[in-house]
Amino acid sequence: MLDYFRNKNVLITGGLGFLGSNIAHRLVAMNANVIIIDNLSPQYGGNLFNIEGIKDKCEIIIEDIRNTDILKPHIPRLDIIFHFAAQVSYVDSLSMPFEDLSLNASATLQLLELCRKMNTRAKIVFSSFRMVLGKIDTETMLENNPTNPLSLYGIHKLTSEKYLLMYYKDFGIPCVILRMTNPYGPRQQLKHSKYALIGWFIRQAMEGKTIRIFGDGKQIRDYILSDDIVEGFLRCAVSEKTVGEIVNLGSGQKTEFCQMVENVINVVGNGKIEYIPWPKNYERIETGNVVANLTKLQSIITWKPTITLTDGINRTYEYYKLNMVHYI
Repeated sequence: MLDYFRNKNVLITGGLGFLGSNIAHRLVAMNANVIIIDNLSPQYGGNLFNIEGIKDKCEIIIEDIRNTDILKPHIPRLDIIFHFAAQVSYVDSLSMPFEDLSLNASATLQLLELCRKMNTRAKIVFSSFRMVLGKIDTETMLENNPTNPLSLYGIHKLTSEKYLLMYYKDFGIPCVILRMTNPYGPRQQLKHSKYALIGWFIRQAMEGKTIRIFGDGKQIRDYILSDDIVEGFLRCAVSEKTVGEIVNLGSGQKTEFCQMVENVINVVGNGKIEYIPWPKNYERIETGNVVANLTKLQSIITWKPTITLTDGINRTYEYYKLNMVHYI
């Protein structure tokens, strides 16, 4: 993989955010030519500190991805596009429907149109999420589960998936769609709880606060650390077998929500738990139990995530012990 990315021209949309910046660090280490575009909206986690140490090794464009005139000069030379730019809160999507549509669907269509007109060989690696499925009948998340999203966020992410697959089928633009479960890790913003629950809980525990759990906390989740996410994205970008495919990316491990919170408190050594009723705006979009089936991922790239939740929380905590001031 090291040789594959050497001198490749790579665009990362939302590249100053959580996942985009983690991938940027890996790509720079592999001598790729990295272009980052990010509008640095404080609401979505873009943060120049995220690329501390590699700033002088990337081309950084502080601009909205929807400004296609800014992107046009770069599109013809690209080999790979990691597409992370998005409105990131499924809870907020209902209160900002047109902004969510614009960022999570229309922006993808604009990017595809640029590629159709200027560069049909660039492979687009798209960041999608389990929310496109809605509430599944069984807890196991399969790529061929029916899609019935419960939020505008999920609907618009699914719309982007449909755009990508259509442009691959009709115009030959290569793509792979990675449906993530619950990502966490270093470089997530910690200003609020709508984006990064594990990180937010680590902050609360570090500050000695009470972590509130909705309901009984027994809902099953699948938490995946950013290191494993980056590895999955890079391997899927390299593999020709992933072109035109939807692939699940999670840890494949079941964890009760309350167990995750207890794990955070144990690692940090501070904080406490309180159980409270579900707020109405959350309960109606609660997706139920979810754990990713990784059979397809393993069959295509012969790899699966390896980092345990305890190890991942430890790594995340150690990062924020040193760098919390840049994320709150």
